[in-house]
Amino acid sequence: MNKVFVLDTNKQALDMCHPGVARRLLKAGKAAVYKLYPFTIILKQEVTDPKPQPYQIKLDPGSKITGVAIVTQTTGEVVFAAEIEHRGGAIKASLDSRRGVRRSRRARNTRYRKPRFNNRTRVSGWLAPSLQSRVANVEAWVRRLIKLCPITGISLELVKFDTQLMQNAEINGVEYQQGTLGGYELREYLLEKFQRKCAYCGKSGLPLQIEHIVPRSRGGSNSVTNLALACEKCNQKKGTKTATEFGYPKVQVQAKLPLKDAAAVNTTRWALYNRLKATGLPVETGSGGLTKFNRTLQGLAKAHWIDAACVGSSTPSKLDISKVNPLQIKATGHGSRQMCSMDKFGFPRTKAKAGKKFFGFQTGDIAKAIVTKGKKFGTYTGKVAIRVTGSFDIFTSSGRVAGINHKYFKLLHSCDGYSYFYLIYNKTAIPPTPKAVGFLAEEL
Repeated sequence: MNKVFVLDTNKQALDMCHPGVARRLLKAGKAAVYKLYPFTIILKQEVTDPKPQPYQIKLDPGSKITGVAIVTQTTGEVVFAAEIEHRGGAIKASLDSRRGVRRSRRARNTRYRKPRFNNRTRVSGWLAPSLQSRVANVEAWVRRLIKLCPITGISLELVKFDTQLMQNAEINGVEYQQGTLGGYELREYLLEKFQRKCAYCGKSGLPLQIEHIVPRSRGGSNSVTNLALACEKCNQKKGTKTATEFGYPKVQVQAKLPLKDAAAVNTTRWALYNRLKATGLPVETGSGGLTKFNRTLQGLAKAHWIDAACVGSSTPSKLDISKVNPLQIKATGHGSRQMCSMDKFGFPRTKAKAGKKFFGFQTGDIAKAIVTKGKKFGTYTGKVAIRVTGSFDIFTSSGRVAGINHKYFKLLHSCDGYSYFYLIYNKTAIPPTPKAVGFLAEEL
């Protein structure tokens, strides 16, 4: 379980504490719950001259999921971990849908907004909305955690893949290319491109070898566009055949395709770096190859938050991940700005929205409903869907419960554009079981 963030009465960040200590403070009335996600308590007294341990926040940015870890530099203990799931794909789909509606209006010669492309200039460092959201998600969470924990530095995986070096080994630094980290960069690139599976039989979870699509004996190069991953059985069976002769022409095509996710990470890395520098904390950078080298050296399993804990040269020689359960954070947005829903022709099909907040709640809030009478007698915890009438729905782990009066609800966590849950991880192995656990507040 993650350790608990602690603030004093002046909201000064203190050393994190064990959940058992937080439970005793809450029961004794010496502290109160300040925030549910991530779980934070606030003391009812001021702490003078605190001497917290040095904490390092480590980030492993990804196109779909970003790993976050807070490590105590003196002991190597991972005291907090999280995985942020981005919504870049949803943003692009929404923009594509809007573009389709506008085009259909133009084709019908009905009222529409004329296309604009020559009358706007993009500022320096402009990013597409789907990429901008990734940067904003990571920056927002780093700033949140800085307020809750005495962070002394940031470690960022800045260079995911050195694709230019992979294409041309002689461009510069031959010793680096032939060294340990150069090999890790190449392997990590191929693992992501072929989704950690054999390119031929499609099996996963077994040792994979790097093989040449066009064999060296037949003029094939060491370029990354001529490399694939294969299990030992397929690699030996293929022999000196090309992928096409072996019956897998798609492998040759796939190897030449650009890695879309890697391109997204490479595009946003400097924007994220500059925003983290603006926090005023020292920012350490490291490559993806160094991250994998650190993780493999310590014999740790593959996971986004574990990769984050291994970012940078400041990684302790021994990481302790046994006492942490990563918080799963999914970016959901703050709702739609559309005043009403549209039909397939782009015309309104519903009335304009009456408002966003009623009876002190808005859709997406996490709340607890204690129903004391009636057919829905019981206690329910989950996300709320509001109605103007005051009859709310609540989404719990067991399903949707409809028609509960707003008077029975108590707000636990305001909607902030994210949804939260925990996964049960094995102490020594990944992946986790797909069972979500209850709220941390209930455990305390």
